Amino acid sequence: MDKITSRKNSLCLQIRKLAADGKYRRESGCFLCDSPKLTEEALRWAPETVDAVVITPGQAVANLPPSVRVAEVPEDVMASIAPSKTPQGVLAVCRTRGTQLPEKLDGSRYVVLDGVQDPGNVGTILRTADAFWADGLFLVNGCADLYHPRTLRASMGAVFRCPVWTCGAGELSALLKKSGVPLYGAALRADTRDIRDVEYPRAAAAIGSEGRGLSDEVLALCDATVKIPMSDHCESLNAAAAAAALLWEMARSRR
Repeated sequence: MDKITSRKNSLCLQIRKLAADGKYRRESGCFLCDSPKLTEEALRWAPETVDAVVITPGQAVANLPPSVRVAEVPEDVMASIAPSKTPQGVLAVCRTRGTQLPEKLDGSRYVVLDGVQDPGNVGTILRTADAFWADGLFLVNGCADLYHPRTLRASMGAVFRCPVWTCGAGELSALLKKSGVPLYGAALRADTRDIRDVEYPRAAAAIGSEGRGLSDEVLALCDATVKIPMSDHCESLNAAAAAAALLWEMARSRR
């Protein structure tokens, strides 16, 4: 185990940049797991992606592959590098996995996020998709960074289990059509149906941004639109709540 006491150590500098800079995350192909839970999930589901683990005195991490670098830092150094306000004493530097679109979709249920920019919502939706047996998540039109610390924290490890692809609307449309997967948009138009009245043997559900809903571009790709029943005095749900309702209805067809 390495013992690091300087905040200017190269590993500490790397961790700070991974926590704060999305461009650096993309260029380096690395991201940061900021908790014992996320580190454990990475080691359980994707151990080959873990490059380094940093801990404070008294902390321990089980099931570490021999190739993983382990470093111990004082609590004040951990506080200076961790993105959270109250560090939990364990961080991991991981490598991103390939995000190339598949040739064809073999699963039954997918989620499409269209311009959802809040990292917490993206992470929560990914966690919900994983819980309700979704086969993958698509990020379209400038969604929040999948590897933002808040996205990862909200995903609770689902980022290591549920496939996620970033693509353009045209690429998405071509892949869905080739795979025979209809796209249902959470929006209002002439063909809108109650989500409880739709069968989802194979389907993708599109959720729009928190402020404007589905973009015209993605809405035009939808085979049909659905609405979530709610009280008259409520106009809408936030993206994560809407996704949870849709995913639950889609999951019910699985049983």
